[in-house]
Amino acid sequence: MKTWLIFVAFFFLTDIYAQQKQPNIVLIMADDLGIGDLGCYGQTKISTPQIDELAKKGVRFTNFYAGTSVCAPSRSALMTGQHTGHTFIRGNKEMEPEGQQPLADSVITMAMSLQQAGYVTGAFGKWGLGMVGTSGDPNKKGFNEFYGYNCQRQSHRYYPTHLWHNNQRIDLKGNDLTGKKQYAPELIQEKTLAFLEAHKNRPFFLFVPTVLPHAELAGPDDIFYEKYRNAFPETPHKGNDYGPKATIAGYASVEKPRATYAAMVSRMDHYVGQIVDKLRELDLLDNTIIMFTSDNGAHREGGADPLFFNSTAGLRGYKRDLYEGGIRTPFIVSWPSKIKPNKTISHRAAFWDIMPTVLELSGSTMNAYTDGISFWPTLNGHGKQKKHDYLYWEFHEDGGRQALLADHWKLIKLKAKSRQPVFELYNIKKDPQETHNLIEQHPPIVKALMAQMEAAHKESDIFPLYPSGK
Repeated sequence: MKTWLIFVAFFFLTDIYAQQKQPNIVLIMADDLGIGDLGCYGQTKISTPQIDELAKKGVRFTNFYAGTSVCAPSRSALMTGQHTGHTFIRGNKEMEPEGQQPLADSVITMAMSLQQAGYVTGAFGKWGLGMVGTSGDPNKKGFNEFYGYNCQRQSHRYYPTHLWHNNQRIDLKGNDLTGKKQYAPELIQEKTLAFLEAHKNRPFFLFVPTVLPHAELAGPDDIFYEKYRNAFPETPHKGNDYGPKATIAGYASVEKPRATYAAMVSRMDHYVGQIVDKLRELDLLDNTIIMFTSDNGAHREGGADPLFFNSTAGLRGYKRDLYEGGIRTPFIVSWPSKIKPNKTISHRAAFWDIMPTVLELSGSTMNAYTDGISFWPTLNGHGKQKKHDYLYWEFHEDGGRQALLADHWKLIKLKAKSRQPVFELYNIKKDPQETHNLIEQHPPIVKALMAQMEAAHKESDIFPLYPSGK
């Protein structure tokens, strides 16, 4: 009996040790945060000490790209490891009464693969890839726990009527589009920290797609707002106010939009600090890789003023553009025990590279097609880093757009859904602001890039890009 107990104890402890060797993974994704909105990327008007410290203790990428320039397809690229020429969701397609076009049953996500590798998984924030009960329900796409906004449309209000906890609708008392009692980001942050506490003894994947600082511009009148209340010249923004005529998708009026936006960014920064502090408190920091990014470039909605804040760090374009300002995003990685601190990385990577990277770290194997390449050799400084032949993006609104970046040449196709598209060509190395269109000067380069662009796109029945009959 004694020998049997020793045998069982040995294998139990061996299993615990094996689990501990798998790193915890924390992926925090801001919503509509510009690359220039953080101090470590040059921001001077908004304070982001927690994220700046994360960059100081880790690495900061300068050539990292979102899935595309708008929410749902960018998140799909992140979750599936496929660019928008291949990933299932390629646009913001609304469903009624709530939610967006769901990921199909056949789609395998990063979270599903991590579950199979023994991870407990949680997502806290904004989903947008399938309503509860559909094939894209986060619980069906690899997350043991979800809390937050399932529907992107609902997330236009920071005092929403309800949030979702897995398949349970949580009605928020006092929030009826006339009153503002419960601030959703605070509720979501509480659940985020509780997840860490609850699963401190096993490997976890924590995905935090925070809705901050997406419009509407709103928040409590607290220390974050007080810091900026009188910091900037202001012009009030008139919107769709809370009251009898309020709509779910509206953006409320805001008296001081610049102060409010700055406060929202600082609040998000504080939440990141709380996550890091909780990991430290639980003695998990050394075995946790933390990644921070944004789902696309800076927005101009609800009174936001990215020009004033230099939110694009001087790059051309904003959210919905495929110019650099719409798709180049901050990316910070910290893992104190594995990654040397305070480095700036110029390696070119994108959302679809995150899935193969974290699966490599977890000991998992890719069991689905990916356009991604693991950037782990770049992070740890060992081995040869493979590079992309090109990066590719699609945007399905405003007539459709495509972009392809190969070496230092970037081809942009506007009016992609028409029979008379418009092409632009930029030398990103010499002209990162994309001010000089060279489309007439390099016909051989244009021809080669057009061929790559055609090859990168696989037409979708749900999200068609090309005009009928092409």
